[in-house]
Amino acid sequence: MKSRILSNEKIASGIYKLVFEWKGGIPSPGQFVMVDCKDKTFLKRPISVCSADDKSMTIVYQVKGEGTKNLSEMKKGDTIEVTGPHGHGFELYEDKNVLIVGGGIGIPPLLYLVKKIKAKNSYIALGFKSEIFLVEEFKNLGEVIVTTEDGSFGKKGMVTQVIEDIIDKIDIIYGCGPKPMLKILQDISLKNNIPCQISVEERMACGIGACLVCACKVKKDGGFEYKRVCKDGPVFWAEEVEF
Repeated sequence: MKSRILSNEKIASGIYKLVFEWKGGIPSPGQFVMVDCKDKTFLKRPISVCSADDKSMTIVYQVKGEGTKNLSEMKKGDTIEVTGPHGHGFELYEDKNVLIVGGGIGIPPLLYLVKKIKAKNSYIALGFKSEIFLVEEFKNLGEVIVTTEDGSFGKKGMVTQVIEDIIDKIDIIYGCGPKPMLKILQDISLKNNIPCQISVEERMACGIGACLVCACKVKKDGGFEYKRVCKDGPVFWAEEVEF
């Protein structure tokens, strides 16, 4: 689907917020779209949905290579080609005390999750290396704790270090971020017997489960099998993922 860009702004170092017209299906929290980054980039890039309605969609992305650099240079009025929404998103449970844990560029899809979930209480832990983004948007949606690795904002340290203090209040955990953070969430959920869903990131080519580039090892019957992050995920129950 070709869509007109409504805005494309830098919100932190190397982090951009892109809003474009959207007339496709309304995504579930945790789903993603495939974005054509033009020029010499052949494959579309998978980017999680930060928010969406029946008129527009917002994605937040990090410039990592040629494709996302091209994307960062596009302006209001330009046209992009987007497919989706793709993948299996978070399962939502109402009237629960939820813990949302995000790290770095894994944080944007959790904003859409917090907006959609009908939680009893939302506790939100956001971890950054140094520069923060989207924190103000989260503050209206729950109790927010921010950590930075260098201590420049919020508490100094890793985001997983602050959640043990509130874990006794929690019915379910949702997480998205780097693998080491997701592994710790898995350990915390198993230790405290609290269900946990995590969004896993892998390199993708097709986004529809055909190319098998994004295979993820999951536990099965005492062994393991491979699932496709793009089609079977990107959201999995933490206990089933083999790190």
